[in-house]
Amino acid sequence: MAQFSRADNSTLGRWWWTVDRWTLGCVGLLIGFGYVLMLAASPSVAARIGATRDMFIFKQVVFLSIAGVIVLATSMLTPKGVRRLALLGGIVALGLTAMTLVHGMEIKGARRWIALPMMSVQPSEFLKPCFAVVTGWLLAEGKRSRAFPGMLLSAGIFAVILLLLKSQPDIGMLSVITCVFMAQLFIGGLNMFFVGCGVAGMMAAFAGAYFAFAHVRSRVTRFLHPEQGDHYQIDTALQAFGNGGLLGRGPGEGRVKDLLPDAHADFVFAVAGEEFGMLVCLFIIGVFCFIVVRTLLKLLAEDDPFVVLATAGLVCGFGLQAFVNMASSLHLIPTKGMTLPFISYGGSSAMSVALTIGMVLALTRRRTQMSRFGDMPARRGRVTGRGAA
Repeated sequence: MAQFSRADNSTLGRWWWTVDRWTLGCVGLLIGFGYVLMLAASPSVAARIGATRDMFIFKQVVFLSIAGVIVLATSMLTPKGVRRLALLGGIVALGLTAMTLVHGMEIKGARRWIALPMMSVQPSEFLKPCFAVVTGWLLAEGKRSRAFPGMLLSAGIFAVILLLLKSQPDIGMLSVITCVFMAQLFIGGLNMFFVGCGVAGMMAAFAGAYFAFAHVRSRVTRFLHPEQGDHYQIDTALQAFGNGGLLGRGPGEGRVKDLLPDAHADFVFAVAGEEFGMLVCLFIIGVFCFIVVRTLLKLLAEDDPFVVLATAGLVCGFGLQAFVNMASSLHLIPTKGMTLPFISYGGSSAMSVALTIGMVLALTRRRTQMSRFGDMPARRGRVTGRGAA
């Protein structure tokens, strides 16, 4: 792609010179780390469950390849295209999430997955990016026209998702979507009194989840009182970080992958810490921070409310998911089964995160129009999100 000149008016040429190539490069780095850490962590897990040694590796190669295609294809959309994709995808994901309550696979008391050949799908993963874009559009339209009930419609969609995720139950996913919605309301200019009410409501909801769900109560209790309950996974993960030190024990020399059942998924960050050390872990954290901060800084120059609200919601969900995974591995928060974007094993997670980043890249592209001479693109403001979806 580097051979494209700025005068290239082809679809790929326009895309290359308008997309945020720094963020795109960071996504490529994360996918590369995903391949490396899957090679390190997954063979031991596969052998422990009696599967072929390379089963997880082959699957993740396919998942991340599809994820890369999704990022590139989605990033070529216009804001209106992103909006339409989110509406269609949100409807499908909402229907499939509801279907899990009836026909879903039950794992550890939760119904979150639909069985497909060669893999299982978690539809609620795709609710995150679609919800962020749809609510961003509704809130933006509500700001443009006081007669449009954008806030009410957004709250109604959130209430439906809340009921579905509570019924599965999936409190972690619900917490992420709630934080995304609250961030969008705050950025959208919600009165600080109502922001405070929302934060108080979230705290009350978390307290209610503690008393209503045994698995939530167990995780919080074990976090607050380390002397109670089973801490095998988190103790092993912390030991892995200690064994890795500054530079790590070296590729393939880690031991945590032989001991943790979720070393390829929820605790893949511990595998990185043991085999590659603290410096590589800090680099991974830096890549995630770079994507989030760079995207938010780009929004400072944006004047389209839809782009601002939708992109902020998308990148908030992306960053929060990464934080929850890494903080759980380091025992900074109670353990939560949430994947590390592009790095942990998982088809649904990889594809939903790819959709998220693809939408971010599409919404933050520099929109261009041809100059009156027709040979060089002239920069102008981005296309606004006005109009029907």
